[in-house]
Amino acid sequence: MSELLIGGVETFSTVDFPDRLAAVVFMQGCPWRCPFCYNRSIQKIGQQTGFVWSKFIEFLHRRQGKLDGVVFSGGEPLVQDGLYTAMQEVKSLGFEIGLHTGGYRPEHLAKVLPIVDWVGLDIKSPLTEDRYKAVTQTNHISKVLESLDILIQSQKDFECRTTCDPRHLDIEDIYTIAQTLKSKGVKKYFLQQYRPIDTDTTTTDSDRNKFFQDSELISTLKRYFEVFDIRK
Repeated sequence: MSELLIGGVETFSTVDFPDRLAAVVFMQGCPWRCPFCYNRSIQKIGQQTGFVWSKFIEFLHRRQGKLDGVVFSGGEPLVQDGLYTAMQEVKSLGFEIGLHTGGYRPEHLAKVLPIVDWVGLDIKSPLTEDRYKAVTQTNHISKVLESLDILIQSQKDFECRTTCDPRHLDIEDIYTIAQTLKSKGVKKYFLQQYRPIDTDTTTTDSDRNKFFQDSELISTLKRYFEVFDIRK
C-alpha cells in the first residue's frame, strides 16, 4: 500500500462514524479550497509524514472486537486511486467502512461504494455552479450532483451535511440547500457549526450561532428530513 498517501490517523473517534467507534484515516490531497477547512496541511499530495500503512494494519489487528469501523477522510479520499484496495484490506479484517467526501470523482465513488457501509457527503453551498465555485474555488458542481445521485440510487446509508460558515453562507442559503436535497430524496441532513480558523479574527459567536437560533429554519429542516440534527 505504498501508493496510499496519508496525512495522519486518529486512532479512536466517537463522532466521525455515526453510532460506531472508529479509527479515522486522513488521506492527502483535496481539490476543494474551502475557506473553513481545518485540514489545509494535507491538501497537497506527496508530503512526507512517516506514516506506514502496514503499521496501521497491525494496529487494526490489535483493535479487532474493540473498534467497529474505519473512516477514510481527508482531504478528499476519492482523489487517490489506492483507496479501494485500502478499503478492501480493512474490510477483510471485519471492520465497517465509513467515507467522508465532497463528491469528487463520482466514478471512483461508484467503484468503492459496494464495500462502504456509510458515507458523509459534504454539501458546501447551494448546489449551483456559481455558488460552489465561490466557496470551493473549483468548478466541480457537476461531480457533486452526480455523486449525490449515485448515493441516493445506491440505497446505502448516507448523510448530507453543511458547515455553516457565516462568512459565505446565510440562513436563506440553508433553506435553498435543504429544498434541493429534499427534492432529490435525501433522508438525513445535518448542520455543522463553523469553528473559526486561525486567520479568522472577525467572526463572532453570534454570527456562528444565528443558524441554530432561527427556530423557523430548524422547524422547517425537521419537517423536510427523516433525520435532522445540529453538530456543534
